[in-house]
Amino acid sequence: MQKLERSIINEFKNKKILITGGTGSIGLGLIKQLIKCQPNAIRIFSNDENSIFEVKKAIGENSMFTFMVGDVRDRERLNLAIRDVDIVFHAAAMKHIDICEQNPFDAVKTNVIGTSNILEASLIENVSKFILISTDKATNPTSTLGASKLLAERLTLNAGSYKGQGKTTFAIVRFGNVIGSRGSVFQIFLQQIKSRKSLTVTDSKMTRFIMSISEAASMILKVTNIAKDGEIFILKMPSVRIEDLAKCMIHVYKSKFNIDYTPSLKISKSRERERLQEYLITQDELNFCHKIGNMYKISKERTKEKHQFLEFSSSTAPRIAEEKLHKIINEVFEEYSTN
Repeated sequence: MQKLERSIINEFKNKKILITGGTGSIGLGLIKQLIKCQPNAIRIFSNDENSIFEVKKAIGENSMFTFMVGDVRDRERLNLAIRDVDIVFHAAAMKHIDICEQNPFDAVKTNVIGTSNILEASLIENVSKFILISTDKATNPTSTLGASKLLAERLTLNAGSYKGQGKTTFAIVRFGNVIGSRGSVFQIFLQQIKSRKSLTVTDSKMTRFIMSISEAASMILKVTNIAKDGEIFILKMPSVRIEDLAKCMIHVYKSKFNIDYTPSLKISKSRERERLQEYLITQDELNFCHKIGNMYKISKERTKEKHQFLEFSSSTAPRIAEEKLHKIINEVFEEYSTN
């Protein structure tokens, strides 16, 4: 794991931190990196009792951890969870396209109303920083998931209009596919490999932006340190063809675990509302997109930089190097085998 900058460590040292959806993959990644910053307290908020049990086993006993059972739909519970908190990471969400399509009212209750609830609680408690974890599916959305996350982004960007003399800084981190996260295509392929089934690839042309859990967690901490207010931050991610990801997983798995069979690939049909490629930003955001190191920042200020929209599409963005993809997959396999 990479070494944290001193300014990032100081950002979180002796602070009280609340992570909604704290037992998910991103939440767990954040916890592992935040521990090194010596915060005063990390409150891990989740509506999944079994996940709390599993995460407690994974991270061990520590006096700075408080596990809180609750739902972001429950405003009163949030008001109790957020008391005296300095920084909020809002990672709780419904994240699966097909589940959101089949349960659209619930997707809105969690992703929109839940975000509104935690934003209001943050404003009332006057927390110093609020970071929303979003997704590239919020750009030009074609699904209930994407539309609900877009509205969550808009709520976050405009929450500052309610703060009056308050001090809260609101910012968004927009991700692509986080490899190895719960319910991701990585998990689906891994289960299919273990079950000796064919790996189901939706379409040979399908591409996605890709990053590791540790990269995602590191970016969130950095954004918290540099955010000014009302900004969206996006990592400059490479993309991958889903078919190439599947082939690479088979290769690494066979080599690592010395198996003597080779699962086949099966091209299935696209699920409803599923896109062949993703976009990091919208056409409208192009004029407000600034390059800052290994990230893009979308702010309210116009940019003088010239961007081509195609550089923000997973179909035309630079492909991840095969060596790096092998390395990430190997690291995730290591983590899965030790849990």
